[in-house]
Amino acid sequence: MGLVSDAAKGIKNDLISSVAKAENISEEIVRKGISAGTIVVPKNLNRTLKKIVGVGQHLKTKVNANIGTSPDHIDLDEELKKMQAAVEAGADAIMDLSTGGNLTQIRKEILQACPVPVGTVPIYEAACRTVAKKKKISEIESEVLFDVIEEQCAQGVDFITVHCGITKATVDILNTDGRLAGVVSRGGSFLVKAIKASGKENPLYSQYDRLLDIAKKYDVTLSLGDGFRPGCTFDATDACQIAELSVLGQLVRRARQAGVQAMIEGPGHVPLNQIQANVEIAKKLGLGAPLYFLGPLVCDIAAGYDHITAAIGGALAAAYGVDFICYVTAAEHLRLPDIEDVYEGVIAARIAGHAADMVKGVAGAREMDNEMSKYRKALDWQKMQELSIDPKNFAKQRAKLPPQDKNVCTMCGEFCAMKD
Repeated sequence: MGLVSDAAKGIKNDLISSVAKAENISEEIVRKGISAGTIVVPKNLNRTLKKIVGVGQHLKTKVNANIGTSPDHIDLDEELKKMQAAVEAGADAIMDLSTGGNLTQIRKEILQACPVPVGTVPIYEAACRTVAKKKKISEIESEVLFDVIEEQCAQGVDFITVHCGITKATVDILNTDGRLAGVVSRGGSFLVKAIKASGKENPLYSQYDRLLDIAKKYDVTLSLGDGFRPGCTFDATDACQIAELSVLGQLVRRARQAGVQAMIEGPGHVPLNQIQANVEIAKKLGLGAPLYFLGPLVCDIAAGYDHITAAIGGALAAAYGVDFICYVTAAEHLRLPDIEDVYEGVIAARIAGHAADMVKGVAGAREMDNEMSKYRKALDWQKMQELSIDPKNFAKQRAKLPPQDKNVCTMCGEFCAMKD
């Protein structure tokens, strides 16, 4: 019957047991969270996962890494290496955002190789199919979109981003809102173009029950996308963003009634003083559903350093209640990220998530830092490396020391304050 049904009925389910064990909390907390919709466990019925991941209330903040080809750069082997680098760095999920090459084959290879949940944005492939037929993106047909959704879910995708909150009504608000950056979501922009060109309603909204049926069939988690997420700090927390979020809250309720897991995506670019409000509004309107934020980036001028910009915002957002952070790499706004970008982006997001977990009182978070402090005081470099969020970089930095200085950090040398 599916995970939500099992949780509601108190039926034993291995996914619940796995999440409880990984989080060091009781199965009852996980069961209640899944039943209430405040926890999701993205896992397709057709897929075997090495790592079961829970996202939501009382759980560690999770990190997603985006990979994928573009029409200008198609290299499946490179994308698989990025996936491996992301997992090595500690990513809890991977999203395949490919838009170039044989998308079915690319997705198949990623699903087979990836040990963690995999997500997609089906409208990307629907747009690619539309363009391949020499049509405009604004001419995307609902049947093509739902065919792609069904195929991707059948293939084993664990969660899908669907921009159901872009409606004729919310587009009207966008048209009068005076945005600086407009619509920066690719999937969102496709749907806005289609609505404006056809005058018809977004099929993901008008046929939402059909979407729920497909998701329930494969136990796929819906990630309700923020097509109107702010693409610059000037546009943050504006009318169309909040209007879309209000629609998504209504759709969360319908998903729960249908026994389908759902989370809500969030911004984007948000200045520091608006992050708390964004999280609290999203939790309120979203009925406590898990929140999945891209960053948020706290300023717009840090091109080349946006993994840092996003980590600053991500730490604050997660401390206020965001459950899932989508990483941002140093290549954001500039180019397709390379393998090193992916690795460093995941580490930056994980640092943000852990800093927030200490604030939220997540089980084990504070204890990890206390252990590190204990070994730092003891100058136990091996133990410090083992506890480090990035042991590989720890070793890299230590390798730069001269042989005679292996027992110190060379910052203070013989004047080290940690020495008794």
